Amino acid sequence: MSVNHLLVLLLFLLTSKTGFSAEISVFVQTGASVQLDIQTQQLPEFDILAWMNDKSESIVRYNSDSKSVKPHDSYKDRVDFNDRTFSLTLKNMQKTDSGLYTARTTGLKNEDLASYRVSVIDAVVAPVLTVNSNWSSSDSCTVNFTCRAPELMINSSYQNNRCSPQEVTSHEIHNLTLDCSKKYILCNHSNPVSWKQARINITQLCDDNKNERSIQSESSLMWPVVGSVAVCILICVSIVLYRKKKGAQEVVVEGNTVYAQVEVQAQTQEETGDKRPNTTYCTVGQYPKTTNHSETDLTIYSTVCKQSNKKPPAISANST
Repeated sequence: MSVNHLLVLLLFLLTSKTGFSAEISVFVQTGASVQLDIQTQQLPEFDILAWMNDKSESIVRYNSDSKSVKPHDSYKDRVDFNDRTFSLTLKNMQKTDSGLYTARTTGLKNEDLASYRVSVIDAVVAPVLTVNSNWSSSDSCTVNFTCRAPELMINSSYQNNRCSPQEVTSHEIHNLTLDCSKKYILCNHSNPVSWKQARINITQLCDDNKNERSIQSESSLMWPVVGSVAVCILICVSIVLYRKKKGAQEVVVEGNTVYAQVEVQAQTQEETGDKRPNTTYCTVGQYPKTTNHSETDLTIYSTVCKQSNKKPPAISANST
């Protein structure tokens, strides 16, 4: 049972004998409706029963003789009056409607039957629950977090499957409460007309953190291995390139003549003044003797640079 209902019940017990009730506080959400009741069991004889606002305006007037109901022009489209219980219902309440509402009878005796202090307030906004940092091991999880609403904030931590419940209040009507269970962190924002909650699944948060740390650990172990492999590859490539650069000259065998290609800087015909093609030879080695050749050694030549010319070559080379 809500606090407002308890107050109404208490006032009913008090007014059942005295016929008068003290001021009752009522909170209404903006845009909602509110019903104002008369708890007196026996009403005195009256000519007029009217519900008044704090501006002394008659929101509605009921005539007991004619049984007629006359609403105020400013409330005509958003007021309902029950001519049996004499309760008043106000619709589409706005903040400007906040104030004191009184049920009053006039006749042989003027009497106030009920009085309500109505406060029209907005619904609360959803709170924001933020994880500041979290740490988890194989057997525990610790989370630091903030529960926040307009003008209200709670900082706390979750450890060993629990946290300390906390509550803060603003303007005596807005409450921010924090609580935890084994599965959730709960942040509640409320006022007398509304309630909203934000929550975090602490079990999932801790499991995700453990998985992330496991991946980071595996990555930290993998990088040294990758680095070592990369270094080995670089060393192998360097050795291969070095061997190619310093390797033996390419040797070509054609028939009984062995040629080796050697890089030299050739002179052009204009530089030498010689119109004839020039062929340069260098001795590479001797061709090995075989049973099919005579005992005479065979000389091996290497063509270093040979310039082409349309004239027949002036010098020819034969192996001896």
